[in-house]
Amino acid sequence: MLLAENTARARALAGGTDLVVDLKHAPGDVDLLVDVSQLPEFGGIGETEEGLRIGSMVTFSELMASPIVNQMTPEIVAASHTVGAVQTRNLGTIGGNLVTCVPSADSAPSLLALDAIVTIAGSDGKRSVPLEKFFVGPRKTILEPHELLVEILIPKKNLGKPSHFIKFGLRKGQALALVNVAAALYLNDDGTVAEPRIALGAVAPTPMFARKAEASLDGKKPDEENLLEAARVAVSEIKPIDDFRASANYRRHLVQTLTYRALKRSTEIASEH
Repeated sequence: MLLAENTARARALAGGTDLVVDLKHAPGDVDLLVDVSQLPEFGGIGETEEGLRIGSMVTFSELMASPIVNQMTPEIVAASHTVGAVQTRNLGTIGGNLVTCVPSADSAPSLLALDAIVTIAGSDGKRSVPLEKFFVGPRKTILEPHELLVEILIPKKNLGKPSHFIKFGLRKGQALALVNVAAALYLNDDGTVAEPRIALGAVAPTPMFARKAEASLDGKKPDEENLLEAARVAVSEIKPIDDFRASANYRRHLVQTLTYRALKRSTEIASEH
C-alpha cells in the first residue's frame, strides 16, 4: 500500500478541494499523492441491515441528489446544500470534509446528531468508531498515516429521526460557519422528549455534542421553557474563540438562538409524524 510505505510525506487525494489549497500554502510538505477517488469500496450510498451506508468518497452533490438520503436523512442533504459553491459540492467529498476536521465543518453536526459511525481501514485492518471519537483537535483526527476513512454509517434506529440543521455565516452562500447546529429527537407517546441530540460546530476545537443540554431536555415536555433552558445550557458547554469573523460573545448568542430554533423545528417535525 503506497500510503503505508510512504507515510511521512504521502497524502490521499479524493476531491482535493481542501488538500490542493493546503498544498499551495506548503508545497514542500508532500512528495506523493495517492488518488483514491475511484476505489469502488469508498463510494456508493445504500441501505444495509445496519443502517444507511455512505461511502467516504461520495460528493455533496451526490448526497443532495440521492432519493434515499433525502427520504431517510434530509438534514444531511440540508447541510450538504451549505457547503461552498456548486463546483465545490461537485468535487468535495463527505469523507474529505470530515478528515480535514476544521471545527466549522458543515457535514459534521448533522451526522453527529444521528449518532453516525465511521469505518477506518489501514494496513492493520478495519475498525469502526463513533464519529464523535473521530475528532481529536483542529484539523486532527484519530487517523494514522496509513489509514483512510472508508464509510459513514447512520444506524438503522436513527433513519427518519426528526432533526434540523442550521448554519449561520457572514454571507448567505459560500461562507464558513460562524456557528452550525443540528438537533435530533423523538417524542414519547406522552409527548416528552426521548434521545435528544444537540451537535454544534465552530464553537470548540472540534465539532461537539452539548451533552448537558441534551440531559436537561431528556424526558421533559418540549415546551418553550424547556427548549430555552436547553439552549442556555448548551452555551455553558462551548469554548468559542474571538477571531476576525466574530467574537466569542457573538458565537455564544448564536448558539443559544440557533439551538433553540433547531430543537423547536425538530419538535415540530416529530409532532407531524
